[in-house]
Amino acid sequence: MTDFSKQLSKYMPDEAAPIISQWINDTSCRFKVTRSRSSKLGDYRAPFRGSTHQITVNHDLNPYSFLITTIHEFAHLKTWQAHKSLVKPHGLEWKENFKILMHPFLKLNIFPQEIVHAISNYMSNPAASSCTDLHLYRILKNYDQLDASIHTVEELPENSIFQLKNGRTFQKKEKLRKRYRCIEVETNRIYLFHPIAEVTPLNTDI
Repeated sequence: MTDFSKQLSKYMPDEAAPIISQWINDTSCRFKVTRSRSSKLGDYRAPFRGSTHQITVNHDLNPYSFLITTIHEFAHLKTWQAHKSLVKPHGLEWKENFKILMHPFLKLNIFPQEIVHAISNYMSNPAASSCTDLHLYRILKNYDQLDASIHTVEELPENSIFQLKNGRTFQKKEKLRKRYRCIEVETNRIYLFHPIAEVTPLNTDI
C-alpha cells in the first residue's frame, strides 16, 4: 500500500490527504492531477478492457475546490461499483454517495464556515458539478489566487469581446435562461456559455 498523503497535501488541506490516499488504495484507482480544463474541474472514468478506475482533477484548483471535486469524482466511482452504468450519472444513488463521502471531512472541520454552509445547501440536492451551484462556486472562488486579468462571463457588459485560454475569441450577447449567447468572432458561430465560465476580457475596463 502506497501512502500518497504527501503528494496530495500539495493540492488539498493536509487533514484530508490521508483519507483520499486510503480511498485511492482501497479502490486501486489511478488518480491523476491534470492540466486546467475549462469544460470541467474533474473527471471519472470507469474500468474498461482491463484498465482500472481513473480520476483526474485540475491542478490549478484551490485546496477546497480540489478536495470537493475529488469527493465528487469518488462518488462516481462508488456509484459505478454498486450499479455499473444502470443508473443516472448524477441520480439519487450518486447524490447519496456524495453525502456519505463528504461526511468525514465535515466532521474534521476542514472547511471555513461559509464553505460549510454552502456545501450543506448543495448537499440537499447536489447537482452535476460544483460549478452548477452558483452559490457554492462563488464561495469557493473567494479562496482562489486572484488573477486580475480573469473574469467570468456574467461580469462582462453585453457586446464585450473576450478570449478563452485556448485563444478563441467571442462576443458576449444576451442571457438565454441560464446561459449567455456568445458569438465566436472568427467563425460567427453561436455558443452558450455558463455564467461563471472564466474568460479574459479584451475590450472592457472592468
